[in-house]
Amino acid sequence: MRGKAFIDTNIFIYLYSEDEPNKKSLCIEYLRNHDCITSTQAINELSNVLTRKWKLPAKDVKNVISEIQSSCRIELINIEVITRALSIHEKYGYSYYDCLMLSAAILNGCYYIFSEDMQDGQKIDGLEIVNIFQREKK
Repeated sequence: MRGKAFIDTNIFIYLYSEDEPNKKSLCIEYLRNHDCITSTQAINELSNVLTRKWKLPAKDVKNVISEIQSSCRIELINIEVITRALSIHEKYGYSYYDCLMLSAAILNGCYYIFSEDMQDGQKIDGLEIVNIFQREKK
């Protein structure tokens, strides 16, 4: 499996977590082997977790964002993404915020979305949902 992959927030959380080293290693491996894209939504969600739950200072969060930006293209959430997300929500029933991720991935030509939160293997408009942790168990 190679190609353009959209990275959901939870993958970034494991990437910076010290609590689950196996998941962290797996995230590093998958990100190294793909052309990675994410959205401002994922960066916002990650920043919220890092500042509120992990109590990291803003300076450290800015460093995390810089690291992500150096290896991952970050796309804006715009009206086209929002409109497509609403259509995906109607058809597949995922939460609106998951649909924003799916929409951003599709509109940016991704083959995969790496996420722990959605149905592994499901294909939506040519995009395959990949739960990297479930795949490694098989």
